[in-house]
Amino acid sequence: MEESGIKKQNWDVRETELFLEILKDLDMKKCLDGRKVRNNKLFKVAHRRMMAAGYHRSVDQLKFRWKLLKSAYYKCKRESDSPAATKMQGWLRYEKAMIAIMESRHPLVGAGVHSDRTDEQTEDSDGEASMLPWPQPCPDNSAHNLELIVKLDPDMDSQLKTGFIGAGNMAFGIAKGMLSGNVLPSNIKVSAPSSRNLGRFQELGVAVTHSNTEVVCDSDLVFITVKPHLVPRVLSQISPHITDRHIVVSVAAGVTIATLEELLPENSIVIRLMPNLPCVVQEGALLFARGSHAKPEDGALLRSLLHCCGLVEEGPEAWIDIHTGLSGSGVAFVYLFAEALAEGAVKMGMPSALAHSIASQTVLGAGRLLRDSGRHPAQLRSEVCTPGGTTIYGLHTLEQGGVRASTMSAVESATERARELGRMSAAGSAK
Repeated sequence: MEESGIKKQNWDVRETELFLEILKDLDMKKCLDGRKVRNNKLFKVAHRRMMAAGYHRSVDQLKFRWKLLKSAYYKCKRESDSPAATKMQGWLRYEKAMIAIMESRHPLVGAGVHSDRTDEQTEDSDGEASMLPWPQPCPDNSAHNLELIVKLDPDMDSQLKTGFIGAGNMAFGIAKGMLSGNVLPSNIKVSAPSSRNLGRFQELGVAVTHSNTEVVCDSDLVFITVKPHLVPRVLSQISPHITDRHIVVSVAAGVTIATLEELLPENSIVIRLMPNLPCVVQEGALLFARGSHAKPEDGALLRSLLHCCGLVEEGPEAWIDIHTGLSGSGVAFVYLFAEALAEGAVKMGMPSALAHSIASQTVLGAGRLLRDSGRHPAQLRSEVCTPGGTTIYGLHTLEQGGVRASTMSAVESATERARELGRMSAAGSAK
């Protein structure tokens, strides 16, 4: 690393304070044991958090900044009686945070830290600063989550052990999307009571079993992908094996976070996720909500794992049932419309195979243009309608048939059904 090339531009005070806040959150003190591989992973996590806050520092720049801060800390300790104990600009702003990191009550792992340092450079520099605000700190400093936090680095996704309880279409779509990213087939395991759906997972190189307990014991992250009415039975079975290292992700429609947390051990990390079928072709729309004990880094980990499945968003749990009606069930609504388009063409004399092929491409092209342009659908629709042309006549007929109101009612009905399933699941778990 060329240090002279790193320290060209100044760090501002807020950026340094944020950097120290992140290191404290990651329990940096426990990494002062000379294990360079683990320390490198930690700095990669810090790099991602700094990037999220708008500070574009490289991993090497963060390491060098930490080196300077440690040097200033040790010099201040040695020369505590001197009014100019350290030359680092803004040191008085950083001193309290450095003491909190370096003199925490946690015991050191392995070798202790020696204060006979020789790296006396204290230039307050090494990269261009950005003044964008930090969205929010991650308050949990618990040591047992350090390895999980480290896995937020993209290179670590491939090492995370993931299990699926249930082998239906949703499990297959999510697994296939994950495998298109960094996740290795050898790090996924799927369980189901019968072998009917397990063959397609085996074709992907994924291990299969009939034991839910085996999946849980071999996994860090466990997807519950069974029918909603089966969730209480499954969670009752695996609950004795859930530990604080597990993240439990449920895709069961209508089953609330409160129900999941009630059925699992106290303080279990729970995330509720609603994907949709296009995850199979990495074009899904997924929305998740974190439980009361799931931290931001748990959500970031899930997002990192699922990003190859399509669009992944986080929101409040109240949106999950709406997302079920909009996107989970909405896929079938789109298929119905595509089928009707094709049948209309067949009625007018086009061969069925060609009509269905053109209908599917029409839906695909319209969807991509809508997504990629970022424009409102009404604006795109108006651009297709020329005065007195074919499209405005066709749209008039659709409006006469109530297509807009029917579609809105369909989303509403599917949403209400999801909520009803949730109430039924909660009532069932209470018995």
